[in-house]
Amino acid sequence: MKGITAFLLTLLLSSTMAFSQKAEGLAQTPPMGWNSWNTFACDINEQLVISVVDSIVSKGLRDVGYNYIVIDDGWMLHERDKKGNLVADPEKFPNGIKHLADYVHSKGMKFGIYNCAGSYTCGGYPGGRGHEYQDALLYASWGVDFLKYDWCSHGNLTSDAAYTTMRDALYATGRPILFSICEWGDTEPWLWAEEIGHTWRISGDIYPCFNCEDRHDDGLPTQWSAWGIMRILNMRDNSVLRQYSKPGAWNDFDMMEVGNGMTLSEDRSHFALWSLLSSPLMLGNDVRKTSKETLEIITNKEIIAVNQDELGIQGFRFESIDSLDIWVKPLVNDSWAICFLNTSEKPYNLNYNWNQKTIIDTIFNKKINFSTTTCQIRDLFAKKTIGTTKNPTKTTINSHDVFMVTLKPIKK
Repeated sequence: MKGITAFLLTLLLSSTMAFSQKAEGLAQTPPMGWNSWNTFACDINEQLVISVVDSIVSKGLRDVGYNYIVIDDGWMLHERDKKGNLVADPEKFPNGIKHLADYVHSKGMKFGIYNCAGSYTCGGYPGGRGHEYQDALLYASWGVDFLKYDWCSHGNLTSDAAYTTMRDALYATGRPILFSICEWGDTEPWLWAEEIGHTWRISGDIYPCFNCEDRHDDGLPTQWSAWGIMRILNMRDNSVLRQYSKPGAWNDFDMMEVGNGMTLSEDRSHFALWSLLSSPLMLGNDVRKTSKETLEIITNKEIIAVNQDELGIQGFRFESIDSLDIWVKPLVNDSWAICFLNTSEKPYNLNYNWNQKTIIDTIFNKKINFSTTTCQIRDLFAKKTIGTTKNPTKTTINSHDVFMVTLKPIKK
């Protein structure tokens, strides 16, 4: 068996040296699904994941697009076996990872798994460094469709080179595996990751708050923080980021915290903004216990359609008026999504005169002048048409809430 494994790895290496790329045709719109980390961290097991899968199906989440089930850190033993293979923790996953992947596939969804480019994962389990081709072959044999690859314990590795090695290993297996780069934005992956992965993180970990920093000292020389929604939103220059976002290659603003303890208004803002930014929509809550209000947010087909728009243009902040941020996103058929975000602690009384506005997207050559083009206005949370841009739009936006609409030009 050892000789066969070595032979297969040799074949993989030789085929990769000839020509390698990331899997084609994946993530033509931002990936949607569920990841275990935000709620469960390393405390995961087979029955938990199966029950989450069943809830995703029964609550209609699969049917609106959430089709990747990703188990994050903590699924494996702390040591590889004698052949150097990763081993699923038999107490957590008694039937093995392939059994779980088969179950996910039987429900019409895709299965994802986690590891790390460094020597150890962030939870202290074996990382992929030096085992990329061996691990890729194992993942493919299990039926893995998605790999989230972290950046802990990377030592002197160069990020683009490390992730290229894993990309080549995945490609060599012949299985189309979506490659999610989780490098935290430290080395500006938007500049180099398009040819390597299908998504790349632009920040450190998210935290379920509107505008805070959750600092972790842990008694270690190196410190790290998790970030609230607004911190991630404002962490990078979006005018730079959005140039690199496109079908098959997306900026990843991290897994969502909708349903994890923020206010309903903040959850609405979080979901609306992640959709407008063309970020992957990966649920991070315990969907088995999802409230009716949370379910209404995450199954809103009209907002999901903004995220999944086939034009694939990431939105941008058009203007700020006092405590109001106005974000816009060009859509197909010359339509636009507009998100009015109230960042203050008090309600905001909106009185927006469209006829005085012209939106110009210089990067993607999109423009709309409301003095010459009249649009029908669709309120995405109320799910109803509320008039046209001929007249000012008036409404009250609660603290940390959003008013989100789409604008469709009316043909003369």
